[in-house]
Amino acid sequence: MEKRKLYRSKTDKKLLGVLGGFAKYFNIDATVLRIIYVLLSLFVLGCPIIIYLVVALIIPEEPDTPDYQEGSYEPYNNNQN
Repeated sequence: MEKRKLYRSKTDKKLLGVLGGFAKYFNIDATVLRIIYVLLSLFVLGCPIIIYLVVALIIPEEPDTPDYQEGSYEPYNNNQN
């Protein structure tokens, strides 16, 4: 089973990368998550905004290490045999 980690996205972000990170983690389109988030924010009045900010503080940003490939949760293997 593939071990995945949840990160805030550095590349697919509009504000802090939280929804882009969730989209990558669950392998769905980030635009769909953003639309759902906006609708939820309009109807629940403020609670999703507070949750977004708390989650942005908790979830780490994507690492800059060379073994982390964009869009892949597999470590980069430079051994080409």
